[in-house]
Amino acid sequence: MDLFMMNCELLATCSALGYLEGDIYHKEPDCLESVKDLIRYLRHEDDTRDIRQQLGAGQILQNDLLPIITQHTQDKPLFDACIRLMVNLTQPALLCFGKVPDDPAFRHHFLQVTSYLQAYKEAFADEKIFTVLSETLYNLLQLDWEQRAEEDNLLIERILLLVRNVLHVPADPYEEKNVDDDASIHDKLLWAIHMSGLDDLLKFLACAQSEQQWSFHILEIISLMFRDQTSELLVNAGQMRSAQEKQKDMQELELLRQKELAEKRSRTLLRGARHSRFRGSYVIQGLKAIGEKDVIFHQGLHNFKNYSHDVGKPTRRVPKRKQMAQDSENQRRSALNVRLFLREFCIDFLENCYNRLMYLVKEGLIRERAQQHDETYYLWAITFFMAFNRHQNFRPDVVSETISNRTFHFIEKNITNYYEMMLTDRKDATSWSRRMHLALKAYQELLLTVNEMDRSKDVNIQHSSNVIKSNIFYLMEFREIFLTLLRKYDERMQPRSFLRDLVESTHLFLKMLERFCKGRNSLVVQKKRVKRRKHSQKTLQTEPTPEDLEQTWQILSESLTQSAVPFDATSETPVDEQRTEALGRIQDCIMSCAGPEALSLLRAARAVWPEGDTFGSVEVEPEEELELLKQILFTKLPSKLTVHILLYLILFANPSVVRPYIILLRSYSQNSVHTNHCITRMLHRLAVDLKMEALLYQLSIFSMFNKILEDPAVAVYQELVTFAKYVLNRFFVFATKNNKAFVELLFWKNVGAVREMTEGYNKDGLKRWTPEEEEQLQRLYEEYKDSGDIVETILPLLSISHTRREVVSHMVSMGLVDSVKDLKKERKGTRIVLWTEEQEDELQVLFEEFRDSDDVLGNILKRITAKRSRARIVDKILSMGLVSDRRDLYKKRKPSAPGRSSGMVQFFDLTGEPREKELEIEEEEEDKSDQDEDEQDYEELVDNSAKEGQKSMSRDNSLKKIHSLSGPVLWLQNSLNRTADDREEDGVSHPVALVPLTEENEDAMENKAFQKLLRAVGIRAPTDGQESFWRISSSLSVHQLRSVAASLDMVEETAAEGDSEGNQENSLTVEMEDNDNQEMRAQALRALLLSRQRKCASSKSKEEKISKKRRRVLDDDDDDDQRGNEQ
Repeated sequence: MDLFMMNCELLATCSALGYLEGDIYHKEPDCLESVKDLIRYLRHEDDTRDIRQQLGAGQILQNDLLPIITQHTQDKPLFDACIRLMVNLTQPALLCFGKVPDDPAFRHHFLQVTSYLQAYKEAFADEKIFTVLSETLYNLLQLDWEQRAEEDNLLIERILLLVRNVLHVPADPYEEKNVDDDASIHDKLLWAIHMSGLDDLLKFLACAQSEQQWSFHILEIISLMFRDQTSELLVNAGQMRSAQEKQKDMQELELLRQKELAEKRSRTLLRGARHSRFRGSYVIQGLKAIGEKDVIFHQGLHNFKNYSHDVGKPTRRVPKRKQMAQDSENQRRSALNVRLFLREFCIDFLENCYNRLMYLVKEGLIRERAQQHDETYYLWAITFFMAFNRHQNFRPDVVSETISNRTFHFIEKNITNYYEMMLTDRKDATSWSRRMHLALKAYQELLLTVNEMDRSKDVNIQHSSNVIKSNIFYLMEFREIFLTLLRKYDERMQPRSFLRDLVESTHLFLKMLERFCKGRNSLVVQKKRVKRRKHSQKTLQTEPTPEDLEQTWQILSESLTQSAVPFDATSETPVDEQRTEALGRIQDCIMSCAGPEALSLLRAARAVWPEGDTFGSVEVEPEEELELLKQILFTKLPSKLTVHILLYLILFANPSVVRPYIILLRSYSQNSVHTNHCITRMLHRLAVDLKMEALLYQLSIFSMFNKILEDPAVAVYQELVTFAKYVLNRFFVFATKNNKAFVELLFWKNVGAVREMTEGYNKDGLKRWTPEEEEQLQRLYEEYKDSGDIVETILPLLSISHTRREVVSHMVSMGLVDSVKDLKKERKGTRIVLWTEEQEDELQVLFEEFRDSDDVLGNILKRITAKRSRARIVDKILSMGLVSDRRDLYKKRKPSAPGRSSGMVQFFDLTGEPREKELEIEEEEEDKSDQDEDEQDYEELVDNSAKEGQKSMSRDNSLKKIHSLSGPVLWLQNSLNRTADDREEDGVSHPVALVPLTEENEDAMENKAFQKLLRAVGIRAPTDGQESFWRISSSLSVHQLRSVAASLDMVEETAAEGDSEGNQENSLTVEMEDNDNQEMRAQALRALLLSRQRKCASSKSKEEKISKKRRRVLDDDDDDDQRGNEQ
């Protein structure tokens, strides 16, 4: 910006600050008022940040403000005002504009402000400035908290913010043009901080008990200090390289040398030593040109490898929304003295500050005392300092605060939240992806630390590692997080570095899992309780009945008072599961008639877990112990499942999982040796361990293998070459047995397709159509082809039952119909689309007739000639202007009589608010004062009996639906329990998104029955245009969440009992029908008698009055159509 274009008032204010004469700054008498005026001007700047740009062009901070604070420190009001002004001037440009502007004009202003900030950062790289700041901060910290005024706390915070803002300024690589080991501006700034002693004050603030309110500021400053640094470089700073490191570097250098020689040798073989002026022309046999002849190639043979039909064509522009995400990782090696200073800072910080600071930050994040996105600094600290500790004399005690199951759960929850926001906030998807990558690296570092603990020689550390691994491998959320991230990978929003870290983390997790299961060959995990109908009555083990348990208790009650044996607490079970396991062991001892052992385990468990009175209080009496053991005997404990390791690997045998590995394999030449090893090892697990090499029979994979085999430096990638040759050899052997093998190369395949390819395309479980069945199907089609729904008419007439899909597909294959669309099931109300004038007049007449009735829409639906859906009639009434709001068409409700039960079951959310879609429950009013109807009473009672039968049938159908959704119900129950535990532990409540991470849960979230269940337990539906996931309401208390989770067990048990007791219900229904009909007839006759007695006194309007019902929410077209289809 041109300095002469500065505003005249602003120029006069800057001139009133003072002037610099040599190294001495002379301030004007109105200096303090001028600084306050500048603050006021900044408060009223426009969207282009014109005041900020003018002050930056005038170099007010370099020439006036910095000399004022260094030479006039004793003038406290002026010093405070200058610090306040500099905090405002140095705030990040992203904070000033809100985001990186898309408009070119605003983008120019954004870059201009950034350039001024870079100039400010260069001016701050002075030891004198940070000496003044550190001395001021030191004097303020010397004051006790009762002596410290509010202005002192504000000054401390502003100094920390100023340091944060200066460190946050991005580097300008085009201006600095520094190489590694050279001092950049950021390095000079760090050195000034070190020489002034400000780094020691930061460590003091991080560990001081009385200064915990600055924890987030300290962590943010430390994260900015270590920007662009890696823990490995800092650990090795100033140390001699070991022989192993030297050998590793020599191997990498030798590999690069071999690769270069191989490429040079291949170029030498392609062309002769003597230059040929005539390049020649060649005919490429088998490759057709535009016409029918072969392609004529007019270049040298060494260029034939790069030939393509696309040569010379204009490059197609890729739309911005389809471009691959770019990596933003910038790493450089700072000057040696800076690295040594940062290394010593890390050692002292880990020794004295890390655990306490991370505890304070975690508490602030949980209790929502932090600003938005402050958890990213916490995730960065976990990644950096735990990696530094792992490379620098690994000590688990200095990072013990973040080695816990709570940390795993916190990171997993943030990954889920970032993924949700990446889908909903599309405009800022790149930022959410970057945060998700940071959380993934923190999760990876936690796994690396636990893996390092497993290698320790200390038995206690190994035991702690086993406990953590047991919890990680036991819980489904931790087990399937990598599987979910691989399935949801999108290269348009997530960069290649994210995929690299994801593949390496998955490799580490599987390696730890294989080592953990070594010798066991199985893993105990959470069981999905899927209850299936029993086909036979023979069972291996029946659940004991209460009578059997009572008889067992009578036998054991006399022997339970014997002496106890010591409790063995050396088990490697997870901490959270030890209590449940102890209950199970006690229950097993009682069932096996080992009374003394059960009593000893009870007393030992009481000593270990005295809180909660789960095993009784400390001062429990012997009689109370007997009663407590009886309660444990009758307690239903959660079930577990033993899973083979190969069953877990089958989850990775999916095209959506294999495809990200192939994407990363495309850059095999740029990948590290370890990354290529992780890719090869995963593909080896699928092809060799699972014997599913057909999963890799895909043309793009074979093209990649061909590129690797033709690489001149093929010797460098020996592992990849070996695996590629194995897959190709297996394919050519398979091609001799399956004549469709080359066609299958065009498609990605799942486990079912692989089984069909290898075992045959006609599976045993598939129903085959015999010639007699085909003849019957053709005969029925010719007979009923003029009916409405041919398939629904034919299905019950077939001799052997088939599904609708099987019948439709076979009719298409037989040529009876041309396409599946010809047999598509019709929806009710879809034929009538347009409204005629007569129909509009009829609708208007009906509306005017029933305008004052309780159920306007219901009466219209009963009497309208052209039957339409409820939603379309509502839309038409609104378009005709008969009503202004659809709420006017809701059914009116009568208030129930005081002191009398209305007989209506009312359903509310756990939040106390009525549901959006209320359950339709018929109300049967028996109050004689309201029975003013005539002969309609008898008909209504008969209709009620029919509706009760429909309700029982709908209940059976709903139980069947819940029976098929037992897996998602278990996931919902776990989410409710986990949310309750978090709210009880954290003390705060906020909405929690239900993010389905498996295909089964995703399908359930689209199921209407499961959505009704979600509404029934108080789960809030997503808001249109703002959210995409259902959420657990923040108003649900811990007790309500656990009550709902417990009720889900009852839902599953009811669904299971509905299957086993179906026959009993049928028999009871037959017996009860006669009694119900007789009672209903008697009630009808009494009502009819009473109504005839009052007929003379009743009015005509009361004769047409209908019975009171619940208000219904107007459904949309899809709901009405679906309800019509179900009927």
